[in-house]
Amino acid sequence: MPIRMLASEVSSQIAAGEVVERPASVVKELLENSLDAGANNISISITDAGRTLIEVADDGDGIPAAELELAASRHATSKLILSEDLFHISTLGFRGEALASIGSVSHFTIISRVNSAKEGARLKVNGGLSGKVEKAGAPVGTLVRVENLFYNVPARLKFLKTDVTERRAIDAMVTRYALAYPTVRFKVTDGRQSTLQTAGDGDRRAILAALYGVDVAKQMLEVMAQEEGLSLTGFISPTSLTRSNRKEITFFVNGRWVQEISLTSALLQAYHTLLMVGRYPLTALFLEIAPEDVDVNVHPTKAQVRFRSQDKVFSFVQRSARKALLAYTPVPSVSPQLWGTRSVPSQPREIGIDWSIGHDEQSSVGSDQVSVNSDQSEIPFRQDVGNPSFAGVPLLRLIGQIGSTYLVAEGPDGLYLIDQHAAHERVLFERLMAQHEMKKIPSQSLLSPEVVALSPQSAKMLTEQLPFLNHFGFEVEEFGANTFQVRAIPVLFSGGDPASALRALVEDFEEDETPLQAEMEAKLAARICKRLAVKGGQALTSNEQRSLLNDLEACQSPRTCPHGRPTMIHLSVDMLERQFGRKGAR
Repeated sequence: MPIRMLASEVSSQIAAGEVVERPASVVKELLENSLDAGANNISISITDAGRTLIEVADDGDGIPAAELELAASRHATSKLILSEDLFHISTLGFRGEALASIGSVSHFTIISRVNSAKEGARLKVNGGLSGKVEKAGAPVGTLVRVENLFYNVPARLKFLKTDVTERRAIDAMVTRYALAYPTVRFKVTDGRQSTLQTAGDGDRRAILAALYGVDVAKQMLEVMAQEEGLSLTGFISPTSLTRSNRKEITFFVNGRWVQEISLTSALLQAYHTLLMVGRYPLTALFLEIAPEDVDVNVHPTKAQVRFRSQDKVFSFVQRSARKALLAYTPVPSVSPQLWGTRSVPSQPREIGIDWSIGHDEQSSVGSDQVSVNSDQSEIPFRQDVGNPSFAGVPLLRLIGQIGSTYLVAEGPDGLYLIDQHAAHERVLFERLMAQHEMKKIPSQSLLSPEVVALSPQSAKMLTEQLPFLNHFGFEVEEFGANTFQVRAIPVLFSGGDPASALRALVEDFEEDETPLQAEMEAKLAARICKRLAVKGGQALTSNEQRSLLNDLEACQSPRTCPHGRPTMIHLSVDMLERQFGRKGAR
């Protein structure tokens, strides 16, 4: 095939594919331009998750009318002059490709006015074809409208995800920049609803409260460290506040949001041995470093960076985060009473659940506990334990509890070690699904409704799930922007934390996963049960231990939790005899 020059519209769309991957990419590029222009107020409006309309307005410096057409051209920028400037970049944008790339795949309109001009100017670009600059009345600053994104690249539209996912990506991106630039007022509107609004008063903790709720904001630990040209500020979560994925780990380098593996690794190293496997912290950290010591020109989206002294930066981030953790988090101590003969913990219980099925000297302990297992008739105890075809567990005799996490029991064929958290997950799950199949899930109204604040992206996901929650015995209603009020929960979960149940529905989903509304009900029910089950490390009374074993024996699938993790380990008598040398080694 002969070699030929690409048409200008083709090369423009190729360049756009590197910069504009989805609506969130458009918002990011326009937002960064507004910040570079010194804006104090930035307003973002979207329609149909950005497919139909994205509008970004700011009160920055603006663009002179004579330069407006040039600003929409490829490789036109005011931030670089010489190639050497690439190694001293102090602005968010510098390539001069964003506006041209966006204009090549949309109906693009830009209106801008500088402070010295009496009137503004307007320019329209349709599919890369630029019109004439016209006069227009406008305040100081710039307004950009991006309509019908990817209208001329239908293949790209097919690769976009659902509206919920695309809106979540936009909210997550704006949220990060709101934390990085607390002195700038951000407002995001989705249709007629405002999903994010910050005061711009410089208080990052107040922004955290608006995004994640007051309780989360109060718990966050502040990081402030400086060392040899490096500065790290921001917030990290204590070890008691975690998520099941890394989506809430946010790093900014010189005001630029980056996804740098080395920084994430350094942070996780600071939490080494302090977090459970599969749990990750919430963080918003801002690293300041000399521009010549970091290369941001390594990826089209500028989301990755390279440091001149990688090991130095890694060590600095790790030590700074670890120091903050140790300064705020006391070293846990083991109560000596756990090693005594008493089976009742002297400290308050983490979850007020009364599992008791009998009455003895310990049944009166914890009178403030709320029984959630009072309805034992819905799933009867096993009546067919003698049936060899029953794939369950034999009747077990309780021996005790180890490490406040595992139960030890004796069966006719050996020793059983039971994970109390996984076992309780299974019990709760089967009871909830049994009630679901009978279409009878009793609810219990809360004496005082609980208000739960979520991040904008999580709030949108939960809104989609309100019918599901109401069907499963919850009574949840919207209570303001990104805020929900829990008025009732299933009787099965009485005494549990409603906020944990709500967050369990939204925090485990990665960006490319199937939306919540398409998930199986059983999977979502399993997530709620996991969050509300008794935790490892919680000491149980003898009655509670015995009740858990009885309930587990009554389950249809007692050997695994709803997520497939084993609930028990079996040590046969034959294996024990071999280990003790009674039958000789094989």
